[in-house]
Amino acid sequence: MQNKVVKNAAWIIACKIIQSLLGLVVSMLSARYLGPSGYGLINYATSVVAFVAPIMQLGLNGILVQEIVNAPEKEGETVGTALVMCVTSSVFCILGVLSFVAIANHGEKTTLLVCGLYSIILIFQALEMTQYWFQAKLKSKYVSVVALIGYITISIYRIILLIQQASIYWFALSQALDLMIISVSLLIIYKKMGTDKLRFSKEAMKRMFAKSKHYIISNLMVTIFVQTDRIMLKLMLGNEATGFYSAAATCATLTSFVFNAIIDSARPSILESQKVSEEAFEENMKRLYCVIIYLSLAQCLFITLLSPWIVQILYGRDYAPTAQVLRLVVWYTTFAYLGMVRNIWILAKEKQKYLWIINLSGVLMNVTINAVLIPVWGIMGAAFASLFTEIFANVIVSTLIKPIRRNSWLMFTGLNPKHLAGMLRLIKRKK
Repeated sequence: MQNKVVKNAAWIIACKIIQSLLGLVVSMLSARYLGPSGYGLINYATSVVAFVAPIMQLGLNGILVQEIVNAPEKEGETVGTALVMCVTSSVFCILGVLSFVAIANHGEKTTLLVCGLYSIILIFQALEMTQYWFQAKLKSKYVSVVALIGYITISIYRIILLIQQASIYWFALSQALDLMIISVSLLIIYKKMGTDKLRFSKEAMKRMFAKSKHYIISNLMVTIFVQTDRIMLKLMLGNEATGFYSAAATCATLTSFVFNAIIDSARPSILESQKVSEEAFEENMKRLYCVIIYLSLAQCLFITLLSPWIVQILYGRDYAPTAQVLRLVVWYTTFAYLGMVRNIWILAKEKQKYLWIINLSGVLMNVTINAVLIPVWGIMGAAFASLFTEIFANVIVSTLIKPIRRNSWLMFTGLNPKHLAGMLRLIKRKK
């Protein structure tokens, strides 16, 4: 099983490296072409749409892998029901985005149109739920290859837009086209590889929603304290400040695909190990925590030291204020990844009901700090708010809640480098 996890993660990481390098070039050119103001507007649209994405997903992204692992004979019913539920909710979410922007940005026709075009992505995000079947079966190489092909295609399209000096509206629409290629391709592959035909079931809908509903508010709260800073910067300081901050956040998460690949690939194995013994389950949790902690700390140190050069190379002189923000904001990623690992433990132990407490605490803290510090420190205030919120929610609050305190002990134990050495020895033996 561990060998499958390593191979699965390797496929994801290999394809994502190519995708990220290509995306980096295209994003850099787009940011330079659009300027801080236009780039800020695109990222404002991204944040507004991200707000409703957890509602569109209905929390199903948190339980689908477990549902498929526990009942593989009903995988068609599970995936098919999830698709119907999410596509239906995506339509209402798009209407919600348009209503919010029409009120919050009254009279800004460009902002409304950009957000409307970008929100089309929600439909294809809903169709992309089939990816969790590939995760559960440790076949993420198919998802990775399809995503790479789709990204290459859309990157060429975006370069054409730059050459033709197209309007910002075409850039807003391009993200939806990317996910359209990916989601449709995954559906086709599933129909060929899946052992069970896709179908909808009311009983399955009720059963899954009874578990997933805990994740809706939880995921929404996460989105709020991740995206609130950009929306508040747009409303309080304008598009340019949003552009500077968004550039810093993009740099800070350049390697996020590595951490997502490791966590997504480890999730099925860890859930399976719980069936073997509690000792095996906890040992796997410690190993995952250890890998994530040390990799993320190395990344943060590297970016902090080289931030001025990174910003200069990627975005140019117009984005010079981004470097100082990047030095601070990059450190929040470590605590964000710890929260992703914690959610595996919570799912395994069926402690989902405590997620809303953790994330609501984070939201209240984030909004409060942003409201106080943005008028005083500007974008640096937003950066500090993001860092402190992640520490507060994923370490402090998680430790204070007694029923999930055991996970915090596993996390702190994961600081011991021996777990990292153990993981490396295991990988070496499996080769």
